[in-house]
Amino acid sequence: MTSLRLSAAILTPLLVGAGLAVPAAATAGTAPVARATASPYAPCPTVKVKPNPPAPTPSPMPTHDPGLPVIGGDGLATKGLAVPDSAPTPPGNLSATSWVVADLDTGAVLGACGPHEYGAPASLQKLLLAATVLPMLNPAQVITVNAGDLNFEPGSSAVGLVLNGKYSVQTLWLGLLLNSGNDAANVLARLGGGPQGVAGTLSAMNVEARRLGAFDTHAETPSGLDGPGQVTSAYDLALIARACFAREDFRRYAATTAAQIPPQPPKHKVGFQIQNDNKLLSEYPGAMGGKTGFTDIARHTFVGAAQREGRRLVVTMLGAEHRPVRTWQQAAALLDWGFSVPSDASVGRLVDPGEAETLLVAAVPPSAAGQPAQMGAAGVGSARAVVVAGVGAMATLFFVGWLAVLVMARRRAARASPAAVESAYDGSGPTG
Repeated sequence: MTSLRLSAAILTPLLVGAGLAVPAAATAGTAPVARATASPYAPCPTVKVKPNPPAPTPSPMPTHDPGLPVIGGDGLATKGLAVPDSAPTPPGNLSATSWVVADLDTGAVLGACGPHEYGAPASLQKLLLAATVLPMLNPAQVITVNAGDLNFEPGSSAVGLVLNGKYSVQTLWLGLLLNSGNDAANVLARLGGGPQGVAGTLSAMNVEARRLGAFDTHAETPSGLDGPGQVTSAYDLALIARACFAREDFRRYAATTAAQIPPQPPKHKVGFQIQNDNKLLSEYPGAMGGKTGFTDIARHTFVGAAQREGRRLVVTMLGAEHRPVRTWQQAAALLDWGFSVPSDASVGRLVDPGEAETLLVAAVPPSAAGQPAQMGAAGVGSARAVVVAGVGAMATLFFVGWLAVLVMARRRAARASPAAVESAYDGSGPTG
């Protein structure tokens, strides 16, 4: 496998010109991503099923720049199947069009199908919202719901928040992660964006995606409801999920089976219970939680994590149907497969925060500095071409402002005592 080796003498001027700091990893010698080399194509073991309900005609997806490094290694430079030679045959009951199985602790990618293929995230977008906003908000803070928070697609998933209702941030996170509430997503995004509201949070989400190395990802809505140019990949979702599961509060929320939504008197005098809609949590031994998603365009999407015998694995899936088996069962089959792969085998790795941006900036020829990024077919800047100097500088300027908001939020949080998580009840939610 060919590695891209970069010296500090070459890397530092490029990063400074782009307005980016130079992480210590940049001077370590061997880069954590590699340029793609031709490899034999192996088709993914995907069962073809008719979409139900019928899928609309999707918008054109962006294209990857073949001259830039493949994040995670050249073993992931395929639209097809990538598995170690020592791995058993992947499951045969998968309708997902792309997926990744990775180790949350080592970052090893144990297997993948079209890992960098673009797809719509549906409610898996809420994981990027969590990765971005969780560090900023005090869980004990009580928020009043306004009319804008309840402006989302009719019939889509919601907790059932009411206008002028008062809810703790902690309750909103539970509503977001257990019940996939688009109303909760709107409130959290409004709160996390400070004076800029939801728009500020969307900008921060895209900055956070770049920081994590998720260059296939572009956010247009905080909830995952389809928006123009909103895309991600199975690999990017593994990066985002890894960041989420690194947080104790996220793990606690994601593992909660049920929670109580408080009453809102005088009109709503009785509260109600919500249940976790991730069936994997109640049916798979060692499950840690995750997230389900569905839109007509995205189809079924899924993230799930589990632990077994000292290993913690995550599976991400895009473009699935509930056949030949339910989506959570496809994820369970991939997790079983992943645990059977030797722990020292891999086809790539999940990059650490900051690594991919550094290396992609370094990969842009010096003559390209200051040139505008190429636009993909979906109207999104080619996911890896956004690392040219001008875009890097703008992202850094926004991140500095966002960091200031984060510091102020943490100071406010330190003055308030966090509330305990709502009591969890035994039980499971509907199939995701």
